[in-house]
Amino acid sequence: MTTIATVLLILSAFTHAGWNFISKKEHPTQAFYLVANTIGVICILPILFYYARFLHFIPASVWLIVVISGFFLASYMGALAGAYRAGDISIAYPLTRSLPVILVFLLTLILKTGQPTGTWFFVGIILVVLGCIILPLKVFSDFHFSNYNNLCCLLAVLAAIGVTGYTVADDWALRILRELPGKPMSPVEGTLLFMVLEGISSTVWQTLFVVGNRKERQRISTIFQSYKGSAALTGIGIYFTYGIVLVSMNYVSNISYVAAFRQLSIPLGAILGMALLKETRYVPKLIGIAAIFIGLVLAGIN
Repeated sequence: MTTIATVLLILSAFTHAGWNFISKKEHPTQAFYLVANTIGVICILPILFYYARFLHFIPASVWLIVVISGFFLASYMGALAGAYRAGDISIAYPLTRSLPVILVFLLTLILKTGQPTGTWFFVGIILVVLGCIILPLKVFSDFHFSNYNNLCCLLAVLAAIGVTGYTVADDWALRILRELPGKPMSPVEGTLLFMVLEGISSTVWQTLFVVGNRKERQRISTIFQSYKGSAALTGIGIYFTYGIVLVSMNYVSNISYVAAFRQLSIPLGAILGMALLKETRYVPKLIGIAAIFIGLVLAGIN
């Protein structure tokens, strides 16, 4: 990875942990993320107007990816909200952020995208897997399937699948935009324009999810009455973070490194949960978080 990508991804780690902590602490629901996402999209909407002259250059394949990526992003937020309601952020957040590293890597192998990875990447992956295994345990001797067969872990896995989906879709779309004949857009221009279009797509999908769920519809009024400030901070954090990550994709040779290195937010999110939300500090949880963190760093700096 280049120095530019490294700096951008470290910054994104801090902002990502921050908006996740806010949403977990305040009101983790699909409706909350709908309001947050909508506010975030409104904030970045001027980008769409500024680059509107490029819209006719976007091929049909990218418009299809916008729809697909928006679905995965909306699904990720819905599953993440459920995981935060069902359990600790110090468990749900590390699982959601680390599992995509493995899933994205497997997909890049299947799709044959990116450059080959090295030995330390595989060492890092092994540490991540081990960390995910011991993370939910209260004591090491309590190794039973029931520790993983719970709503928090299940929804965290679903959220991770959502992250994997939109990460791969984003890379696919940005590759197409960078290779357009005549190169009508610079990499940064194409990235920012795609981010806004994907945000709009995600809002549409989340609206459909909320409208189709009576409890989520009822939560909308509560959010506007009591949580609109938190939702606004979350929405701004989402797109500030996501914009940084999308830009960083233009400075790496393999998106597996993006999915890995940005996970420096994992110990930050876990620390916020244990320190400020008073979540339990089991030894396996601490060691699991450390193993995931070290594994991701090895994978990222490979």
